[in-house]
Amino acid sequence: MFCLILKKRVLVLSIVGLLLAVGILAGVLAVKSVYSPKPTYTIVIDAGHGGEDGGAVGKTTNVKESYLNLQYALCLQKMCSDFGINVVMTRSDMNGLYSNAAKNKKKSEMKKREEIIKKANADMVISIHMNSFPLRSSKGAQVFYGKGNKSGQFLAESVTSMLSQNMDNARESAKVGDYYILNCTKKPAILVECGFLSNPEEEKLLQSEEYIHSMCYSIMCGILMYYEV
Repeated sequence: MFCLILKKRVLVLSIVGLLLAVGILAGVLAVKSVYSPKPTYTIVIDAGHGGEDGGAVGKTTNVKESYLNLQYALCLQKMCSDFGINVVMTRSDMNGLYSNAAKNKKKSEMKKREEIIKKANADMVISIHMNSFPLRSSKGAQVFYGKGNKSGQFLAESVTSMLSQNMDNARESAKVGDYYILNCTKKPAILVECGFLSNPEEEKLLQSEEYIHSMCYSIMCGILMYYEV
């Protein structure tokens, strides 16, 4: 009988303990939701081209670079946001960033991108592009950084390291690139050429959801490596 009573008491105490634990946990979660810290970093993700400027075009499917750039940028945005990073997009649709009244729409577009980067007070800039080359056998992702930008070089090397580990044919070294998007800021900035639309095999891969996810995951891992997260 004593054993039965003891078991009942233990059971009651266990239930009470469980209810208390649930109550405490709920309180902690409530406090956390109210006092959740703001994201530490702000990253500008730049989907290259847009509007009238479609960029490179696939040789077999006629897919536009501007469309693919946006798909990769949106995927990377979600991954970074889910990790608690604040993300600012230069564009989130297929429209161009240039002024329709501008005589030089390309210059107008690049100035707008620079304006977005400065307004966001970005800690980092990731520009997404697709490559093209007359030699159809050329393939593989590659990362560029601005000349003299040491932090940009370190970021480019971090992303390159992850891409070369996870993606077939990715180049194993980052290179200096003379691009406006890299030269318009002193913050770490890179331009990622995700692959070659001039290569029929890679053109198909670049449109695969699985490939997009793998590429963006590798870029995000490079970002986290840069921040030593």
